[in-house]
Amino acid sequence: MGCFFSRRRKPAQGGQQQQKEPGGGGQEAAAGEGKAPQYSWDQRPKVDPKDYTFSGLKSETVGRLPGKVAGQQFVIQDCENCSIYVFDHSATITIDDCVNCQIFLGPVKGSVFFRDCKDCKCIVACQQFRTRDCRKLEVFLCCATQPIIESSTGMKFGCFQYYYPELALQFKDAGLSIFNNTWSNIHDFTPVSGENNWGLLPETAVVQDYVPLPSSEELKAVRISTDATKSIIPITRGRRQKSSDESCLAVFFAGDYTTANARKLIDEMTSKGFQLVQTKEVLMKAEDAKRVFQQCASEFIPLLEKGPVVALEFNGDGAVEGCQSTINEVFSGTKVFVSESKASASQDVDNFYNFADMQMGM
Repeated sequence: MGCFFSRRRKPAQGGQQQQKEPGGGGQEAAAGEGKAPQYSWDQRPKVDPKDYTFSGLKSETVGRLPGKVAGQQFVIQDCENCSIYVFDHSATITIDDCVNCQIFLGPVKGSVFFRDCKDCKCIVACQQFRTRDCRKLEVFLCCATQPIIESSTGMKFGCFQYYYPELALQFKDAGLSIFNNTWSNIHDFTPVSGENNWGLLPETAVVQDYVPLPSSEELKAVRISTDATKSIIPITRGRRQKSSDESCLAVFFAGDYTTANARKLIDEMTSKGFQLVQTKEVLMKAEDAKRVFQQCASEFIPLLEKGPVVALEFNGDGAVEGCQSTINEVFSGTKVFVSESKASASQDVDNFYNFADMQMGM
């Protein structure tokens, strides 16, 4: 396929603010003679654990607004019949002994660990997800690595879908890619022969029916949308059965508009009735490109130095032709790898995702 480079936008010109030396100078220094200098780290507010804990609550609606957690650890424990919303990014979150709660957790840089919880409905985005001794959790999940359940039953999973204006930047602050989501690839650490401890939520499941929008005046200030088409995370089929035996792989290379281009292609393809199966953002080396792109590898290898690639798998009868025509019509100035034919497409998909899973240790 004939493809070209899109023009790169120059970085905005702007002077950076000069940092002042600790302790200041001139009149400030004169005024402070004889006193110990005030350094910036002396003036940082002390962290109060109560600001990062919800504990022992019953029938309450509580939360933290964007900017209030700012990458700290968070603890939720011993809550019953509560609606809990953390609209910020955090380091890790543990949820212990909670019953019949609705919980939203913004992007978590590390792990989210549910222990001894039951009858909870949750929306969670994290690097690692784990449950132990839990019963009947329903989770709309974005997880960069394989989710793990242990000694848990009645678990149901769906794809994370949520939007508010600060969420995209929170994903970046937490070091999470919106394209790395293994929500349906669950590993049961303690399987029971003849039983299935987990399953998938219905495709028709509506997030707001599980975790309603917050009712408190403070939290209503967050401009939330649960419309799946506005979700920060692309909605994928994951491990659900594919509707067709034809899939197509499209790979965008790093540049100024990689994320926007990938989202645009998703919108174009899904509007034509094709289904997005899975997405991935990962770094590639030359030898990886040779394995995945094979005879086309030489034209893509120079692009790999710019950063990670974003790969999309679409499914549906005519997916290859539909994807090729969309790329030509909408992305004529961008270099994109697209499966050449239906015959080669399934191998393209397998080659890429086998490599990506190995790269991410899955």
